[in-house]
Amino acid sequence: MSPSSSTTPTWHQFERKVEEVKPSKTDINYLVMDYLITNGYPAAAKKFAVEANIQPRADVELIQERVEIRTAIHSGNIQLAIEKINELNPQILDEDAPLHFALLRLQLVELIRSCTTSSDGDISPALEFATSQLAPRAPTNPQFLEDLERTLTLLIFPTDNLSPSLAHLLHPDLRKDIANRVNEAILLNQGARKEARLRNLVKLRAWAEQKAREAKKDLPEKLDLGLGDNPNTHNSNPLASSTSASHNGSNDTVMTNNGDVDPMIS
Repeated sequence: MSPSSSTTPTWHQFERKVEEVKPSKTDINYLVMDYLITNGYPAAAKKFAVEANIQPRADVELIQERVEIRTAIHSGNIQLAIEKINELNPQILDEDAPLHFALLRLQLVELIRSCTTSSDGDISPALEFATSQLAPRAPTNPQFLEDLERTLTLLIFPTDNLSPSLAHLLHPDLRKDIANRVNEAILLNQGARKEARLRNLVKLRAWAEQKAREAKKDLPEKLDLGLGDNPNTHNSNPLASSTSASHNGSNDTVMTNNGDVDPMIS
């Protein structure tokens, strides 16, 4: 494309500079591979490694432990998730009291969900769990006490008439949030980065763009992320393609919103 006529939109100077420093396809492929491994998509990582003709920089099989823990949390089986975390390394929860409490509170939420929807409406299992597991921990942190009190409020009001702050506790997004925190804690415990390089780059880019606009720099109205060869080509984004492949016929369990690619980079 060239600014050869008045009817053809001229290339913005910034866009020309971006083209001059465009990353190589190999660099992008390794960023995508790093994202798939960090966020726990073993089947997609294997498939993408073959299609991109690159070698994973980590043992893909080691991802499976995180996948199983994530799957347990997403399905509401928090006790199983806690057991698997402790089997992996008990220090993960022993050294992270807020995460341990968040998991236990989520387990209480699941118990309340089960109790309030059962035929007999017996809430004693939820109360016993709150008394034995959360009540002793609540006084150690004001936020713990507030979270426990708010969660127990679910036993009072009908689930179809909850305030937004209470309805959030029963929304699947809470499971996803806790699963993400657990994934990050495991990665840090294993000496890895808790967040994929791609997300860090996107955050840095967003920050730089914000600062440039605040400084009234001359930028295009919209900046394309540029992960694909052609932004107008369907599924040109290699991350979208690899995770879509993962969702079709694999046993990867998504940890993003509604099964889609991470909204930060899609």
